[in-house]
This record gives sequence, C-alpha cells and structure tokens, in this order.
Amino acid sequence: MSANSLSQFAWWKTYFTPNGYSYDKIPDLTGKIAIVTGANSGLGYATTVALAGHGARVFLACRSKERAQEAIENANAEIKAKYLNAPTPQLEFLELDLNDMTKSHRAAQEFLKKGLPLHILVNNSGILVSPIALSADGIETLFAVNHMGHFVFTMGLLDKIKESQPSRIIILSSIAHEVIPKNMNGIDFDTLNDEGDYSLNRYSRSKLANVLFANALARRLANERVYVNTAHPGHVDTKLNRSVKGILGETWSKLAQFVASAAVMTPEVGALTQLYLATSPEVESKDIRGRYFVPIANEIQPSTWARDEELQEKLWTFSENLVRQIVKA
Repeated sequence: MSANSLSQFAWWKTYFTPNGYSYDKIPDLTGKIAIVTGANSGLGYATTVALAGHGARVFLACRSKERAQEAIENANAEIKAKYLNAPTPQLEFLELDLNDMTKSHRAAQEFLKKGLPLHILVNNSGILVSPIALSADGIETLFAVNHMGHFVFTMGLLDKIKESQPSRIIILSSIAHEVIPKNMNGIDFDTLNDEGDYSLNRYSRSKLANVLFANALARRLANERVYVNTAHPGHVDTKLNRSVKGILGETWSKLAQFVASAAVMTPEVGALTQLYLATSPEVESKDIRGRYFVPIANEIQPSTWARDEELQEKLWTFSENLVRQIVKA
C-alpha cells in the first residue's frame, strides 16, 4: 500500500463503516445484457452468477471454451440454489484472448454480429505477476493482457454500449497502481519490454494503465449516459495469485500469503465493489463516472499519476497507435 491511500481518511474509514453494497441491493436486471471478461473463475465468476441470478443475460468472455462451459454449468446450479425466484439463467460463452489484440478485436466483432444491446461491460480479467514474456503482438505480457487487450475489446464495443445507454463500463485495477517507482515517470512507454524490469513494477504499470484508460474514457463520454468507473477489489482469494510462487519463491510467497491472509476476502465479497458499479441505481442518480472505488463500494482518490490528464492522453495515443499498427480486421 502506498502513501496515497494511507494518507486518505476515506481509506481508513472503510475499515470502520458498513459495506457500501450487498447482494440484496442488486436490482432486477431482466432485459440487461452484460459481458464479463475472465468470467470462468474468481471475481469474474462471482460477478457472472450475481448478474445472471438477477435476470441479466451474461456472456462469459474467456479464452478457454472448456473452462467457460464448466463455469456455466456450475453457475446454473449455483443460481438455482441461491436465487430461488430467479428466471432460467442466460449464460453464453464468448471467445476472448486478451494476449492477442487482433483476437480481442474479433471477439468484439463476434458479439456485435449477434445484434444485441450491451448495457454492462465488466473488464475483470487480468494476470498478476509473471516472468518477463511478450504477447502475441510482441508487447510485455502484463501490459498486453491487463491493458491493451481490454482497450481493443472495449473500443470495439463502444458504439454499441453508447447505443444501449444508460450503460456501464467497469474496469478492474488494483491499489498496486500506486506502487510506481519514481524513475518510471508514471509509464515510460519506451521501456515497456525491458527485460530488467521487476515483475511487481510491470504489474503496477499495467494497473495504472487501467485507471488512466478508465479516466480518459469517462472524460470522452461525459455527455453520454455511459458510466465508466474503476474498482480495486481488495485482496481476494482467486487463481490470479497462481504466479506468485514462481516469482517470489516458495518461502517468500508463503510469507506474503500469511501476511495478506488477515485481509483476504472470498470472491463473492470481493466482487461487490464491481457489482455496485455495474448495477446500483446510485451510479446513475448520483452521476458517478470517472471514479475509483475500493472495498466495499467506497470511493477514494487514485494516485496522482492516475489523475494526470496528460499521462492519460499519452496512454490513449500510445494505445491507439499500437492498434493501428497491429490489429487486422
């Protein structure tokens, strides 16, 4: 945790106030169409179950059809047991490979072919820490998957989201977006693929990109009823942590898990912040857009870098240029 959060009373207040959202506050979502990326496990799965359990038709945007189909079967059973009055769940697989920008673009096109509106987009998928590697497009993997894939996917769907308003876009980030070394100047676009960069630095950079993208997009949609916000879900017990051992080693990873265990949440609890932004009527009634929320559904300020409009625009231009160079229709 960085000094930015520690210095905010709003952060400390979250430990002593009731949760800002709960499952019984989710309204009827009948007629709503949603896409959740990384929906086959963890936060994405919990979000999918909640949305579908309240009547939404949900597309599980995942790379593996097999794992998505397994998640759909589990979700159907869970919804039947948990939401006794729920209609028959409407859950469908949408193939999405965020490691490949062309495939991310095609995923958006495949959805558009269905001729459906899109009211809720939850950019949930992400990878935590991993050895240095390059994506299918030759981009550092964490930046590619956590930011670029979602940038391409979201922009491919944006016209449909605008047509479907009122609508929501929720982008998951992390409090790790604050842990940016001073010498990186927020994001140094010229050194994205440097092999000597620490994994945590690369992860933090990708999570900063998430907040920058959300804020830049929210500003562009200021006159639309499209509500773009960012969520930090907290420390959640999910498969996202599967790479930690390989980076920190067995001893240090066990220590990190022990320290974090005091604050660990289940995916069902962790998902409540993004569900608040995806479903709460307050988002529209209070015109909540371009904001940053931490557990559970509490707003605080993101880092200084995240609020830097010049850096937001640099990322936007950099991302657009990469798309023009790489994405094939």
